[in-house]
Amino acid sequence: MCDINELYGFAMAAPLDLDQLHTFITIADTGSFTKAAEEVHRTQSAVSMQMRRLEERLGKALFEKDGRTNRLTEEGERLLTYARRLLRLNQETLAAFDDTSLEGHIRIGTPDDYADRFLPEIMARFSRSNPRVELSITCEPTYNLIEQIKRGMLDIAIVTHSGSKGTSEIVRREPLLWVSSANHPVHTEEVLPIAVGRTTCMWRRAACDMLDQMDRDYRILFTSWSATVIIAAVLSGQAVSVLPECALRPGMRILGEADGFGALPDVHIGIMRGHSSQPEVVDALARHIGESLDNITVPASQERGEFDFAGLGYARGTRIKPGHVLAGW
Repeated sequence: MCDINELYGFAMAAPLDLDQLHTFITIADTGSFTKAAEEVHRTQSAVSMQMRRLEERLGKALFEKDGRTNRLTEEGERLLTYARRLLRLNQETLAAFDDTSLEGHIRIGTPDDYADRFLPEIMARFSRSNPRVELSITCEPTYNLIEQIKRGMLDIAIVTHSGSKGTSEIVRREPLLWVSSANHPVHTEEVLPIAVGRTTCMWRRAACDMLDQMDRDYRILFTSWSATVIIAAVLSGQAVSVLPECALRPGMRILGEADGFGALPDVHIGIMRGHSSQPEVVDALARHIGESLDNITVPASQERGEFDFAGLGYARGTRIKPGHVLAGW
């Protein structure tokens, strides 16, 4: 016969109940036992019983009263991170052995301006749910991507919406911003040097049109399809440019009307679909792109003059205003 210590050791080694963890996450996300009960299709008393059993299993209080509501304790916050990881791994495991899950090879295109900030979230989110789908990724300017979609070289593309009817489905909007180096007064030069994309670039046209309206003398110093080249020209203090909020980098300064720069039109980011032989996979990827881009913003703290690049693109935050300096260069 086992002694009490052996029984206790077995109990502690028993796995956590994934159903309880799912309910726990739902409570944390909805902020309410009542709303969570509706989401998981249980009675409120059943949800409360699940949480009592989970607390007993861990030997920790996961919730505490805050007026009429329940909020997570410090231990509850700690569990939430592990619970999400466990549920995600469970979903990945099931998907890996699901013979009916989506599979195939999808060709996706995106400008490099968007790839750096958006692709990590999109790829991780999609691959977790569809481990049998191989993604082949091409980084090209929007103009090239549109041509490749038309020629059947891509199945789906993230593009800068051109405003032409039917070109793409808009899934995100961002401000287009004037940027210069935080450490160089290049924006004050009498003849403004600018770094822009090639002649087909919509941001280039917007920048030049605004400078013409302002009657501001300028010269195009750098031209490139590469966001890396444009960003290097700005950070080195050689030129001013225009970038969407997602492409900002440490060491940049946002220019506005106080600096003599007029407001630019917003950037509309869209999805274009080609004529794919795997429409169900493309539809699934399009949904993931839309959901991922809807959850991504650029966090900034204007009170302290700081910019959180560690969390760039993965948290909701305050929009950056003209005059803001992005520390870190």
